[in-house]
Amino acid sequence: MERVDLGEVPYEVAQADMAGWVAERKQGRTGDRLFLLTHPPVITYTARTPADQLPEPASPISLVEVDRGGHATYHGPGQLIGYLVLNVRELGPRGLIRRIEHALIRALGSLGFDAIRRDTPRGAESLVGVWTPGHRKIASIGMRISGGVTSHGFALNIDPDLDVYTTFTACALPGVRMTSLAQLAAELGRPMPTEAQVRDAVADAVAAELARTRTPF
Repeated sequence: MERVDLGEVPYEVAQADMAGWVAERKQGRTGDRLFLLTHPPVITYTARTPADQLPEPASPISLVEVDRGGHATYHGPGQLIGYLVLNVRELGPRGLIRRIEHALIRALGSLGFDAIRRDTPRGAESLVGVWTPGHRKIASIGMRISGGVTSHGFALNIDPDLDVYTTFTACALPGVRMTSLAQLAAELGRPMPTEAQVRDAVADAVAAELARTRTPF
């Protein structure tokens, strides 16, 4: 899998670029790729997101409807965004989301932070993502598959403005507690990893996890 490092990219620009990346993968002109980037502040949501879970109309943060899975989430400075453009027919689609969860857990572990995934109780809103053992959410995952190729991906909180999450209902989970690596590092009294260290850890872990063609889960 090819790693592509980008800087801060406006959300709408990244979505237009992603459509091109997906087309290239469908046509076989590129291999599987992981794009790592950040966005200016934006709240994204899906057609399934109830209106009362979105920010007030006067919110200064842009609001954009998207075609991925999941509900409302925030992207902004201090986050690492990972967009995965993969051919799941070659990869083996079973357990893709769970493999991404495990990759992020592995990456955080290599940086000295404990993290877990959570099973979703029957009939409850999805708990897909990565959590602390105390059930604070540190990474969100939302993807789309079209023509056997994935798009969108994950958002890992390194040091974003966590107050933004009080202005809307994240992931359709009222009362969800969001956290970041900076917050956890402060609580543990340990140095904060650099963005470069986080990018390397995430890229290595995702590549290793997705190199497996079948999942045992």
